[in-house]
Amino acid sequence: MESIAMENMKMPKQKTERGFTLVELMVSMAVALIVMAAMASLFKTGMNSTMLVTQRAETQQNMRAAIDLIVKDVSMAGAGLPSGGLQLPLGGGATAAKFGCDQTLTCHVPNHTYAANYMYGIIPGYTNGVEGAAAIPAAPAPAINDSVTLIYCDYNFPLFEYNVTFPSAPNGTLINLTPNAAYTPAPPLPTAAGGIQAGDLILINGINGVVAVGEATNVTATSIAFANLDPLNINWSGATHTNNVYAASGGAGYPFPVPVTVPQTTQGTAYRLYAVTYYLTVPGAGQSPRLMRQVNGLAPVPVADDIINLQFAFDTYNSTTNALDANQPNPLAVGESPNLIQKINISVMGQSIITYGNKSQNMYLATSVSARNMSFRDSYK
Repeated sequence: MESIAMENMKMPKQKTERGFTLVELMVSMAVALIVMAAMASLFKTGMNSTMLVTQRAETQQNMRAAIDLIVKDVSMAGAGLPSGGLQLPLGGGATAAKFGCDQTLTCHVPNHTYAANYMYGIIPGYTNGVEGAAAIPAAPAPAINDSVTLIYCDYNFPLFEYNVTFPSAPNGTLINLTPNAAYTPAPPLPTAAGGIQAGDLILINGINGVVAVGEATNVTATSIAFANLDPLNINWSGATHTNNVYAASGGAGYPFPVPVTVPQTTQGTAYRLYAVTYYLTVPGAGQSPRLMRQVNGLAPVPVADDIINLQFAFDTYNSTTNALDANQPNPLAVGESPNLIQKINISVMGQSIITYGNKSQNMYLATSVSARNMSFRDSYK
């Protein structure tokens, strides 16, 4: 018995280990859920920030491309035009000339005729900025959208390197072109790539200093035709007022009569004019608004998508007070001449192309450009 008791005393003693209680498990799970929720929230915040930066970056890039193009045209406005602009043909059945229209007779801004049929270097278009006067719901209230038309000479295509002569028939509806030998090499043909197209505006310096504008209706390698009843209502050979091609050729109606033999021999020069109109359009099929650029009588082209607001204001020299009237949204309405516009203030609002949870970002981008080719007044002293 003693030996058995000794053996029992030598047996190893079993150890007991405690597990997690239910309360401990619940606490640990709660802590884990809190940590995971914090991580998920942090991740979502990071994703939102990344998307916000992406939306803003692409919106700003889109608007900057649009403004850069507008600024280029604004900086050229008035270049090559006669000082103070140009009166377009009037009388003799002539109707108001048009801008912002194309060869299909489609006009892309609601008001598309020159005020008093006068061509200025800058034509403000207050509240005239959406094709068909369509609504843009995303535009901030009050939803004011403007257009602007900028007119200047194109010096890139060397039409001025041709001599211009006026044939006796059809008088006033055609000019003949011959390369000027003073320029080497010879200029490219008017029908060359990037050359003159039907719908382009041509500024002609005719005999005795007469300056005229015509819309090209047909172009060949040696001539440009200006048929009446053109889409822009520019060509009126029977107009009683001057400054049409007929007057530039020395035809009847010219204020200083000249011998009929002069038009066949007198030479002039010609330039292509750019009449550039910026406006917004709202395409169908639920597409977002876009900024359009329309030149002369040619088809408009989109230059930036998701532009929902376009506004212009003008710093205009007031010849009555000899002071600068700043930020005039509609200088024509207050009796100020576009010839005295000194600076254009441009404001563009874009909407992000990328949506995130059906949310878009809107941003403004603004700049100011001096109209260096308009009438200069040192009104900032």
